[in-house]
Amino acid sequence: MKYFVRIGASTVEVDLQGGRVIVDGEALDAHLAGIPGTPLVHLLLGGHSWTVAAQPLDGPGRWALGAVGERVEVEAVDERTQAIRALTGKPAGPGAGGVVKAPMPGLVVRVTVADGDRVAAGAGLVVVEAMKMENELRAPRAGVVSRVHVKPGDVVEKGTPLVTLENAEPSS
Repeated sequence: MKYFVRIGASTVEVDLQGGRVIVDGEALDAHLAGIPGTPLVHLLLGGHSWTVAAQPLDGPGRWALGAVGERVEVEAVDERTQAIRALTGKPAGPGAGGVVKAPMPGLVVRVTVADGDRVAAGAGLVVVEAMKMENELRAPRAGVVSRVHVKPGDVVEKGTPLVTLENAEPSS
């Protein structure tokens, strides 16, 4: 089955074929297994081993993935959904603005933005420690920080608002 995976502004074509995956034309052996009782999965991809935290987000096919101290938000849609979007002109993801929420319970270690800051897509906002790993939560899109809801030392639950972003450009 073919999927289109959006990571920031880039889209990668992924074709699943049993124990192999073809990523943008490159074939790799792949195996994925959940780690019971945790939001973690073990991924063996092309001979490299990864432990990945996988947290579902609002909206179909949207995930927050964390590995090696990095966190990215991705959206994976199948071939049919991609074709429907192309025909209808429906955008591939959420618009500018929105609230960045804690993907899991944890401790706020650092806040790297303040109210009024302009941020680029992918800019670090808040670092949350969860399961002895620091996860840097990044801006899903460019915008202006309208409110920082947390401070270092705060304990947060899954879904707790961390930072609210507004459109970078004023609406007309």
